[in-house]
Amino acid sequence: EAVSSVPPGPWRQALPPGPTEGCPRPACSSPSPEFPNPAQRCQSFSPRPVTLYEMENFQGRKCELTDESPNVTEKELQKVGSLKVEAGPWLGFERQAFSGEQFVLEKGDYPRWDSWSSSHRSDSLLRTIKRDSPDHRIHLFENASYAGRKMEIVEDDVPSLWAHGFQDRVASVKSLNGIWVGYEYPGYRGRQYVFEKGEYRHWNEWDASQPLIQSVRRVRDQQWHKRGCFEQS
Repeated sequence: EAVSSVPPGPWRQALPPGPTEGCPRPACSSPSPEFPNPAQRCQSFSPRPVTLYEMENFQGRKCELTDESPNVTEKELQKVGSLKVEAGPWLGFERQAFSGEQFVLEKGDYPRWDSWSSSHRSDSLLRTIKRDSPDHRIHLFENASYAGRKMEIVEDDVPSLWAHGFQDRVASVKSLNGIWVGYEYPGYRGRQYVFEKGEYRHWNEWDASQPLIQSVRRVRDQQWHKRGCFEQS
């Protein structure tokens, strides 16, 4: 079995386009009466609101979500033309029952529907993403059922699997720590596939039509990181 491992390195500088902010101090740095252990306190999830607007550029009627939305049209909106994420990450789905194209919404402003999704629909479902750990580790496999060549990625974003000697065929995945998102094309482009902690034996388990992933990055909870900030080790 051939194994390709990607350690932390220069790929850290390649990030997908999107809202950026300055580097914060760690959110969970001191104990609280309720959670004496800072790490334990980080496991609790407070509301992370998203403000939805019916029109583009944050115009028209609006509503706020702080939990899973069965359907955004049930929130008194006919459609969603733009949105603001106060804290993330959130996960959107193209179709009912949390299926279809997926798209990750991290903290920032999204003035147009097509700024976060390639879908033609504008009435998607939204839910929060709960991370299990601030650490990130994932295994990509060439074939279904965790067979064939294997690539391990630890604490890094990889804009091109080919650049690390791995093919674009990814047919099964083991997400060991953290939340990851894979993309159809290099440079974090194309359809998105979100991998929360767990095992994915076949590509249809992440709602893909073929085993094609060419770039992978971490989804970092705003409690721990802001995009574009890195720690040297």
